[in-house]
Amino acid sequence: MDSTEAFEAERPRLVALATRVLGDPNEAHDIVQQAWLRLHGTDAAIDNLPGWLTTVTTRLCLDRLRRRTPQPVEEIDQVEPTGSSIDPVEEVALADTVGIALQVVLDRLTPNERVAFVMHDSFGFEFSTIAAALGTTATAARKLASRARAKVGQPRAEDQLADWEVVDAFMAAARQGDFTRLVELLAPQAVVVGDEQAVATGTPERIEGRQDVAAFFNGAASAALPVLVEGRPGSAWFHRGEARVVFDFTVTDGQVERIDFRAAPDLLSQVVRRDGADPR
Repeated sequence: MDSTEAFEAERPRLVALATRVLGDPNEAHDIVQQAWLRLHGTDAAIDNLPGWLTTVTTRLCLDRLRRRTPQPVEEIDQVEPTGSSIDPVEEVALADTVGIALQVVLDRLTPNERVAFVMHDSFGFEFSTIAAALGTTATAARKLASRARAKVGQPRAEDQLADWEVVDAFMAAARQGDFTRLVELLAPQAVVVGDEQAVATGTPERIEGRQDVAAFFNGAASAALPVLVEGRPGSAWFHRGEARVVFDFTVTDGQVERIDFRAAPDLLSQVVRRDGADPR
């Protein structure tokens, strides 16, 4: 795939990100076009084109925000940018246009707060990715998002994880054999349910109760990778580069309430790795 084809494959995701950050689809398309021009104006070797484009697009948005409304200088820890190393979330669907009331509040945020808030709360980027785009540290990026969240009026308790964080913490505990952590992350009445196709591959049809669910996952899932399941954070078991069974999580109040094992072919064909890697 040449650079033009690769860029066009990334364009919808970049436009979605720029639209949410800037609140203006026309400006977003202009920003993405500038990213295209920068791509064709560089002679540098680009190891990770999606990551490079995410960084460039984010920084162009920051420049546009700063020109639009002068903001106080923010006290954040600066680090050397490493744009080519980040892995963006792939195939992010363009969210509904930000409501007028929310847009007014977003306009009160500093540019860095706005970018951190949008990238994390709207698109689920990890703070390491946000930090690379902002040229700061992951800790500083987390603080920016938290500060923005408070201003927007969507506070989240420090111990309340986002759904994707719960899913990833659960799968990490499973791989590490951390039974205690698995139990903590499961709701008391947690249940696992397998659809017909998943059961045919060898998954259980049903497991009930946090203890039994934790016991089933304890020390397992080594071949599972983070994915998007119909736009939601989930995980999937891969074999020879192909998703075979999807773990579709239902998270309520920071705990896993239900996990559906799904293996319908039409669903598997739409699975997207969240780490941006090609599973093949």
